[in-house]
Amino acid sequence: MKRILICGSNGLLGQRLALMLSTQTEFEVLNTSYHRSFVFDPQLFDYTQLDITKKSDAKSLISSFHPDVIFNAAATTNVDWCESHRDQAWKVNVVGVENLLEATRKVGARLIHVSTDYVFDGKHGPYKEDDAPNPISYYGKTKLAGENAIRISGVPSAIVRTIVVYGNMIGKRGNFALWVIGNLRSGQPIRCAVDQVSSPTYVGDLASGLIRIFELDRDGIYHICGAEQMSRYDFARKIADIFSLDGSLIQPVRTAELKQPAPRPLVTGFVTTKAEEELGWNPIDATKGLTLLKQDLQTARKN
Repeated sequence: MKRILICGSNGLLGQRLALMLSTQTEFEVLNTSYHRSFVFDPQLFDYTQLDITKKSDAKSLISSFHPDVIFNAAATTNVDWCESHRDQAWKVNVVGVENLLEATRKVGARLIHVSTDYVFDGKHGPYKEDDAPNPISYYGKTKLAGENAIRISGVPSAIVRTIVVYGNMIGKRGNFALWVIGNLRSGQPIRCAVDQVSSPTYVGDLASGLIRIFELDRDGIYHICGAEQMSRYDFARKIADIFSLDGSLIQPVRTAELKQPAPRPLVTGFVTTKAEEELGWNPIDATKGLTLLKQDLQTARKN
């Protein structure tokens, strides 16, 4: 029986990985995050607290559990927060990765790590895996540093870059789609950038790609994202359409008007040919992803 360790299991992607992997009897799954408790029923999921920034804790847990693979979905992802809290951002996104690598190497495990389109400058998107990174925000710099630590470590590993992940989750933190839905349902106007163009990614689609990498024992960098490029404004309008909300509350603006503390790469998106050909994974478009989100939310309300 293969052992799987999930880091960051209380986050959006971590929750989905937990749901998809913990129900499969051929795996022994241990969920972890820096929180004391898990968002799901502890009687149904194995969970323990792990702060990956603490080297001794990571070493002790990984040594005792002895996983075959570690999914690292743990990260500090608030771009503006990272810009003003650089020490903490580096500690989680770089030192935490280094701690996992050291412990992973000692038990002979593999690491599947999640990264971001923010390692690019947004001038030449959509990007392929071998395009040269050039981050313009501190968040992007920490994520690239984490990638580089993995590359030079010699640990069998895969790096999965993704973009604007959305989906249903339990807990206080949201994501762009839930933010749009929440505000429009409350009748609150929102402003969305017309010049930030990327490929929004449904969390279930991303989790499926990560699991395929594990199942096929693949290494290297993979770009996994939604099937179409669109601006944040157009994505918000599509959310309003799918959820039958008032799209007139969405105000189109340019990024400069938002006065966001951290610079954003304006045009990203990925070429996903490698993932499609090597993993047998096929991206879904925003209409399909948002329809799945709508179903997820309806199911959650019933339970």
